[in-house]
Amino acid sequence: MLKRILGLMAVLGAIAVGTTAAQGPAACDRACVRGILDQYLNAVVKHDASAAPVVVGFRQTENAINTRPPNGVWKTVTALGKVQRRYLDAVTGQAAYFGTVEEGDSTAIVNVRVRVENRKVTEAEWYLARENDPGLSGPRQPGRGPANGYNKDYLTQNPPPERTVPANARADRATLLRIVDSYFDAITSHDGSVAVTHPGCGRVENGSPTPAGLFLPPANTAQPAAGARGAAAPAGAGGQRGAAPGGGGNDCVSGLQNFSGQMAVARRMPLVDEEAQAVLAYAVFVRRPGLATPRNVFAETFIIDEAKIRMVYAAMFYPPPDLAVPNWPPYDGNWPLPGSIMPAATPPPAR
Repeated sequence: MLKRILGLMAVLGAIAVGTTAAQGPAACDRACVRGILDQYLNAVVKHDASAAPVVVGFRQTENAINTRPPNGVWKTVTALGKVQRRYLDAVTGQAAYFGTVEEGDSTAIVNVRVRVENRKVTEAEWYLARENDPGLSGPRQPGRGPANGYNKDYLTQNPPPERTVPANARADRATLLRIVDSYFDAITSHDGSVAVTHPGCGRVENGSPTPAGLFLPPANTAQPAAGARGAAAPAGAGGQRGAAPGGGGNDCVSGLQNFSGQMAVARRMPLVDEEAQAVLAYAVFVRRPGLATPRNVFAETFIIDEAKIRMVYAAMFYPPPDLAVPNWPPYDGNWPLPGSIMPAATPPPAR
């Protein structure tokens, strides 16, 4: 009798848990989070926040700076661009858009994450790369190519895949997260063998193909137009030329022993799209002590095939030393605080 009572209690408990889960974030399935993402994007294009289900106190950042309607992208974005990819995670109630947006006569490369709670948007995190933004060597110089590796033409010709991976060919959620974590571990340890990748994995930063290292400031040579798929492409933010995505000349973990960064910090992986086998991740590259090279902050979409990284698509920016990055929990402020704005400790007066 006692066993039957305990069994009944377990069943009732499971039903209660299931009912609670169905009323939580997971109640908004893939179609739901996609629909709300599209509502939000369309509202931005219309410059009308009332056209999206945003909550009171809705939080939005653009390259780590807090903004709210009608400022920022609510004022500048006039249309979605030629490259549009959407990634959906009903488990965490989040959706992301990677691609391009139009800002009048200009095009920005963007990664946008939104959080959906109770079918309303509570957060939006934008990473934008614009043609005249600063890069590793500072501001763009007159008559020279973009300093930040911006290349919308190459991205348009070589976008991320748009796909649904068959269920029997998918890695599970926990495995996908471990695979992406291995990539950041490889960068921090400066050892490409640590990363779980395909040989010749590709990496595209702000539209330009480049190795993972970001080793040197860009050459600041004029940037030619991107060629056809498979052709050599101009130097990216790493100052090195690369092949088309996935080509052997553009390995996403090549040369990490020369990487100018000390570590990849403030890692977050808030979104896993199991159907697309894609993971959205964030981090900050902090440079080695004594280097004047700025930090760079990025959103990266990892495309994973056969439980190995095939491609990485990054939208990144180079913040001034006093900007709090990434400005999202659990890393709300600088990580770590740059020495340039942290005064040396003053010794106490002698007694």
